[in-house]
Amino acid sequence: MAILNHTLGILLHPDSEWKAIRKEQTTFQQVFISHVPFLALIPCVAAYFGVTQVGWTVGDGQPVLLSAASALSFCALAYVALLAGVFIFGEFINWMSRTYGVKDDSDKRHYEGTALAVYASTPMMLAGVFNAYPELWLVVTTLCLAGAYSVYLVYEGIPILMNLDKERAFMYSSSVITVGLVLMVTTIITTVLIWGMGMGPVFID
Repeated sequence: MAILNHTLGILLHPDSEWKAIRKEQTTFQQVFISHVPFLALIPCVAAYFGVTQVGWTVGDGQPVLLSAASALSFCALAYVALLAGVFIFGEFINWMSRTYGVKDDSDKRHYEGTALAVYASTPMMLAGVFNAYPELWLVVTTLCLAGAYSVYLVYEGIPILMNLDKERAFMYSSSVITVGLVLMVTTIITTVLIWGMGMGPVFID
């Protein structure tokens, strides 16, 4: 399976791309490994550059920068969190598929759930390139836009990938979005707790 296959298509013409993804004969490991490790590098590398070379400002003050070591540890932690988050998201989608009556065999269903998690999270990963200029308004705006498109991809993809009628697909999609939001909040809380345990950022004076 080609690395980052379907990445551009899922952004430009998601309907036909979801159909192509459904037809692929591959495994959930292949679709995960060929995409997530590479996509997750985008926000992490951009953030490392942004917080060590560009910085962010508070009011009219001087740019705030992190030390290289502190930024590296933060970005490494974020990278692991992104890998784990997408994987867990996919596993939740696979688990919920039984509740909504997905009829495919277990191996195929497992691939489709993971594929949904991988491709639906793609806009969020790509939007991470704006971390290179870590101004709050820019990062928040791009993440909100990317998040909205990810929600659209979930609602668009589930009826196609899982071969469900509109009513069940809508309920399934809503449950998937809820799980995604819970995972995001959990990640944020975990990060705050880790920082509170003495592993917080080290700023450059």
